[in-house]
Amino acid sequence: MTASSHTTRAHSFNAAAAQYAANRPSYPPALFDAIEELSGRALAGSRVADVGAGTGIATALLHARGAEVVAVEPGDGMAEQFRHLHPDLPIVRGDGNDLPLLTDSVDFVTYAQSWHWTDTARAVPEAVRVLRPGGALVLWWNTYALDVPWIAGQVGRVAEHFRDYGANPAAEVNGAASRSTLADPSGRLDFAHRVVRWSRRVPLDTHLANIGSHSIFLVAGEEHTGVFLTEERRILQEVFPDGTVEETYDVELLVAAT
Repeated sequence: MTASSHTTRAHSFNAAAAQYAANRPSYPPALFDAIEELSGRALAGSRVADVGAGTGIATALLHARGAEVVAVEPGDGMAEQFRHLHPDLPIVRGDGNDLPLLTDSVDFVTYAQSWHWTDTARAVPEAVRVLRPGGALVLWWNTYALDVPWIAGQVGRVAEHFRDYGANPAAEVNGAASRSTLADPSGRLDFAHRVVRWSRRVPLDTHLANIGSHSIFLVAGEEHTGVFLTEERRILQEVFPDGTVEETYDVELLVAAT
């Protein structure tokens, strides 16, 4: 992916913030249990910076666990949706490459679905700078459970239909070693790894709106994306005749104590 296409995809979410907020999956309680276990500290009472917070899906869950959390979000559309949905949670504008936070000011820096939009050569030192001694950088992604046949089939169809737009589904399902290397190519941080499987049952319309909110769909344009979603609806109606889709995810979690 070129730098310009990477930037275009990163900014594509702002125009689809409401769709993102309404249809994207959340995260299971077991994920936050694993964060506490791997970091060796509780979220409750900790100060957390949730970076690339988007519409606040993870921010709200961190707050519900008792954390004192501040969201950091660069996008206008996403920040506006965040404020609409979570008016009582603080949000500041910025990104992981240049965090608008004081040195030694937080116990956790978290990235839910957003670390891959950073320049790791800048984002790693920034995370280390703002973390207090004993703090942790925490990264996670909902990834496709490819051992589920219908999901593997859909991933293949996405790769084929969007190949000219930089589709790279393999990047969504890298193993622990590859994830850790991508997270910090310098090797400065030592990441612990955990996979947390979970699932949700949603109407077919919600599922299609969810996948349609991914950057590759957003940059491809309405016509190209519409062709895919129409055919995907037909395929999934045969798999799920009752109109309810069971989405299965493997949350890839990386935790590095500083």
